[in-house]
Amino acid sequence: MEAPAAPRNPADPGVVTAEIVVNSPEQMKELGRRLAKLLRAGDLVMLTGELGAGKTTLTRGLGEGLGVRGAVTSPTFVIARVHPPLGGGPPLVHVDAYRLGGGLDEMEDLDLDVSLSDSVIVVEWGEGKVEELTDDRLHLLIHRAVGDTTDEVRHVAVTGVGERWGAVDLGALSA
Repeated sequence: MEAPAAPRNPADPGVVTAEIVVNSPEQMKELGRRLAKLLRAGDLVMLTGELGAGKTTLTRGLGEGLGVRGAVTSPTFVIARVHPPLGGGPPLVHVDAYRLGGGLDEMEDLDLDVSLSDSVIVVEWGEGKVEELTDDRLHLLIHRAVGDTTDEVRHVAVTGVGERWGAVDLGALSA
């Protein structure tokens, strides 16, 4: 993985960004493991990217890094899965909002606002749906080549929004 330093966005000092190039699924899992070291209970992580971009692969690495129970698989058909911690860390709540059309109102049945304070919540396809849960969130936008290609390269734009992420060195994700 390679990345330049994580600069502050001069237009919005509450936003910190990093750009990371990932060359394989294993590197995507490793990015998830590195990200897990920065996360704590109460964190919301939004993952955006095309089908097959690596959102669930990254979340598998997060699960490994957080030390949670159960195999992390795509929750597409069950919408959400809770992975309890094996040790003293927070549970991982993994949500796939792909099939949900509306905003936060449609997601209220998932009780994400109740889970947020003691869990790490990762929402695939959450853009425009879960931002209202908290002023502080981490958004990962994963770009990959589309079409008939076997290209494994992914470009991951990491954006930390809010006071929580102001003091976090997102450049550590590429170390």
